[in-house]
Amino acid sequence: MPTILIVDDEAPIREMIKVSLELSGFNCLEADSAKSAMPIIVDDRPDLILLDWMMPEVSGLELLRRIRRDSSIKETPVILLTAKIEEQNSVQGLDAGADDYIRKPFSSRELLARIKSVLRRSDGFLEDDVISSGSLSLDPLGQRVFINSEPVNIGPTEYKLLKFFMTHQDRVYTRSHILDQVWGGNVFIEERTIDVHIRRLRKLLKPKHASSNSDDPSLFVQTVRGSGYRFSSKVA
Repeated sequence: MPTILIVDDEAPIREMIKVSLELSGFNCLEADSAKSAMPIIVDDRPDLILLDWMMPEVSGLELLRRIRRDSSIKETPVILLTAKIEEQNSVQGLDAGADDYIRKPFSSRELLARIKSVLRRSDGFLEDDVISSGSLSLDPLGQRVFINSEPVNIGPTEYKLLKFFMTHQDRVYTRSHILDQVWGGNVFIEERTIDVHIRRLRKLLKPKHASSNSDDPSLFVQTVRGSGYRFSSKVA
């Protein structure tokens, strides 16, 4: 399931949101300030950020602007949380780049609905949604992969790796981060083992016939020198 970063200077609010989201199957990270949130956003790459507007020192609105100026994280979906009720405030938040805006107090039901809606719009990622990229599609419910509607015989590790990539498209991830997300933080595996699985995955995704690079999903798994890997259907 997606990972949500909760940024709020009030611990009781963070805890309330965290409990609600974890009960619904989401993974949660926490930050009590904009300063502590930024390295988490850069290093852990959450799938969505719940960001309180009114925080001391650096406001949530200013952090949102910083996120949108940083090319490596600017695509991260952000939902602003605030007690401000004036229409001009919601317009200001949306103009700054917020994907949605929730006024406090809010119910867990409303929060979950808005999170799911934003995730659908951003990466198209929910557990029961078929994820597509070019000629490649992944069915999370059936745990099946298709190229041009033809099934691909894929093993469990390569499937998990592909699912991670397809739900986090156009972002660069280090080997360490991929290892934590796909294998789990408690598994001791050499980071270079990821390279072996990447090669296997590329081989599995190589179609028998491809009229152009955009029809070849094996090219979607891209090596970024000095950084790690990126999954993108934008190929030369």
